[in-house]
Amino acid sequence: MDTILESKTKIVFIGPGRPLTIIGERINPTGRKLLAAEMEAGNYDRVRSDAVSQVEAGAHMLDVNAGIPTADEPAILAEAIKIVQSVVDVPISIDSSVVAALEAGLEAAEGKPLVNSVTGEDERLESVLPLVKKYGAAVIGISNDETGISHHADVRFAVAKKIVERAMDYGIPKADVLIDPLVMPAGAVQGAGQVTMQVTRQVREELGVNTVCGASNVSFGLPGRGVLNGTFLAMMIANGLTAAITNPIESDIKQAILAADLFMGHDENCAAWIAATRGLETGHEDTNRAERRQRRSALRARRGG
Repeated sequence: MDTILESKTKIVFIGPGRPLTIIGERINPTGRKLLAAEMEAGNYDRVRSDAVSQVEAGAHMLDVNAGIPTADEPAILAEAIKIVQSVVDVPISIDSSVVAALEAGLEAAEGKPLVNSVTGEDERLESVLPLVKKYGAAVIGISNDETGISHHADVRFAVAKKIVERAMDYGIPKADVLIDPLVMPAGAVQGAGQVTMQVTRQVREELGVNTVCGASNVSFGLPGRGVLNGTFLAMMIANGLTAAITNPIESDIKQAILAADLFMGHDENCAAWIAATRGLETGHEDTNRAERRQRRSALRARRGG
């Protein structure tokens, strides 16, 4: 079963047997003080450049967040989405915990966007799901509720099932619900990765819906985050993950995704891997040639030639 997202001109299919859908994470002011200050001041130059660079690096969709304390989040989120849509043609993931901001984002988004997100809390379900239905969007359901985030896979799965069933009660088809199994920091929660993978498998096998995760959280507080995130995503793909909110510009992450897609049979004739590897080799060759030219120039200068 595929989840279909659309921009004004492009369609993205998320589903089993397909390459992982990469949702670029960088348009998010959380932890980025300069970006937050610029967005609050009405400067969207960095939003534009982040949008373009992520799509050029292989993002199929872009997550747009405007969570800036004390700022007018609905207005900033809507403007950021409009700016992003003016420079790239991929579908949008509207990322906010503020219902008014989600609605402003839905009004600004072209095509069929993804709402990020709804939890299993009854109040949240009752406020977000009607918006998803009204605007014909798809939605990410996060596997926690009023009781918090459980470290037990069966509890998270039960919340995921509740979200899917409640969405269907509102007339939202299963294909338009993606479950986030919740990625916890591996450095803080023992066995965090294992639990997330188990929930991902259960959702795929028992609910039949697609899954998405915010991958970067798994390496929070640890060194070598690119390698950890990439390895984690490769393992999640093997367990049925169909989409991820991550950084496509990070080479370790992108290569791990491409390699996992290849081994899972999602890369027909290994075409994506070969194209990416040739591009990488060409880049290395260009760098090596430039370095050789610089060395020759330096040598001539020393010799007075």
